[in-house]
Amino acid sequence: MATRAAPARQPPASRKRRASPPALSAPVTLPPPGFVADRAEAAARVERLLQYRFRDRSLLDEALTHQSFSGGAGGAASYQRLEFVGDAALGLAFSNFLYLTNPTVGPGALSTLRAANISTEKLARVAVRHDLYPLLRRNCPRLDLLVGQFIESVKQELEDDLGITPYGGSVFKAPKVLADIVEAIAAAVYVDCKFNIEELWKVTRFLFEPIVTAETIDEQPVSTLHELCQKHGKDIKFKSWQKGGTTVVNVFVGGVLVGTGSSEQMGIAKLNATRDALSKLHGGGNQQVLTTGVGHGLGVEVGELRECKKKLIDQCNRKLWPKPIFKLQG
Repeated sequence: MATRAAPARQPPASRKRRASPPALSAPVTLPPPGFVADRAEAAARVERLLQYRFRDRSLLDEALTHQSFSGGAGGAASYQRLEFVGDAALGLAFSNFLYLTNPTVGPGALSTLRAANISTEKLARVAVRHDLYPLLRRNCPRLDLLVGQFIESVKQELEDDLGITPYGGSVFKAPKVLADIVEAIAAAVYVDCKFNIEELWKVTRFLFEPIVTAETIDEQPVSTLHELCQKHGKDIKFKSWQKGGTTVVNVFVGGVLVGTGSSEQMGIAKLNATRDALSKLHGGGNQQVLTTGVGHGLGVEVGELRECKKKLIDQCNRKLWPKPIFKLQG
């Protein structure tokens, strides 16, 4: 009886190869934010920045210590108590300043101005501009990553933008720790000078320059976006929603989402979203939103309006009159 031959084994080369997993992309690396290990030098840098000599330098040591480090060697206290005082003190300092310099402005507008000047986004940029994070004692690599991402993002913005755009707009949300450092340092000054609010303002005011005023806040992007969309016959819609304690605003132009912004304050979130939309409409991937189905006639009207504004501003400059304020109605 014939026996059935066993099937010949295929050589290994003829076997079907398993698909190899896709190669992993190299991890994105960011330069570390840095750290000033010499604490005397860290305190000296703050004093040189403020042009203020602390009577009690331990306040600075506390202001420059994150809670991830506190309780370690020496049982150092974190800046949390000082940050609490600094938040209130800066709010009062700005309230005084805005009240005295805006005698005809109502409480609602004053609140918006104060929020614009001491928002997390504005204070975080203050910390970046003056390189304060490396002075902070901390033990939290994830915090370093988040702060590093924000710092690199901000540095990619125009140099002017770092100073004059207080509302954010960065790809990365401003880490609260950066604003906390500014508030804690302000509180250290406030406590050191025996809770003298005038002295606090004198020492720290320059940190927040340029201060957003009733005149400059009207130059923010909302009216510019309306004007741009009118030119192209596009409608604008703002939609807001809450995410924890943060307000998120989306901007739709012609039914297309073109900008997003967030903040603790509704008004500031809207400004963040508008600025984001403008940057994308002017040169980003959403530029075609404006050029699709362009309307007719409105562009001429907007052009004439701009020309009239220019003539009025030139006239005021020649006559040394106050700069005119343009507000969008409706």
